[in-house]
Amino acid sequence: MELHLEKETALIEAIFFLETEPLDGNALSRISELSKDVVDAVIERLKEKYAGENSGVELTQISGGWVITPKKDLWSFLKDRYGKKNETKLSKAAMETLSIIAYSQPITRGEIEAIRGVSADNMIRLLAERNFIKEVGKKDVPGKPVQFGTTKEFLKFFRLNSIADLPKLDETESERFELAR
Repeated sequence: MELHLEKETALIEAIFFLETEPLDGNALSRISELSKDVVDAVIERLKEKYAGENSGVELTQISGGWVITPKKDLWSFLKDRYGKKNETKLSKAAMETLSIIAYSQPITRGEIEAIRGVSADNMIRLLAERNFIKEVGKKDVPGKPVQFGTTKEFLKFFRLNSIADLPKLDETESERFELAR
């Protein structure tokens, strides 16, 4: 039986257009008042619709939800003009610190500093202000140091669905991250 979901597809597409945060199937079902099965079918239809070369957007899964984004191959042309104005580039030191946290989380300030070889105070403060990292707990050792991890904002900024989508490290890089542990 072929489902004709034109109106439902149009409704979900309009919701994506109006919402700013990624939405999972349950949220889309609640907002649209459509069943989860219909929403899942519509998501597949939209993915197919946007897959064609005549579409400049695609449905991307980010931090567990779906969002309409420019196609990756077009983003290099668009990001200078349409990238968020407050997204100033991260310095090499900030990217290095963020990488250490992303690949080694949960991780303490001391462990970050042991890997980087320099104080991490300013970088941790900057990354927390940008909402890329947050305190995720305390390590069960004397002094109970704070442990840091990445946020949903980090996933959104780097267009990742989860931490598992980070590029894999080679052996040399992996060893460097393990040195301080």
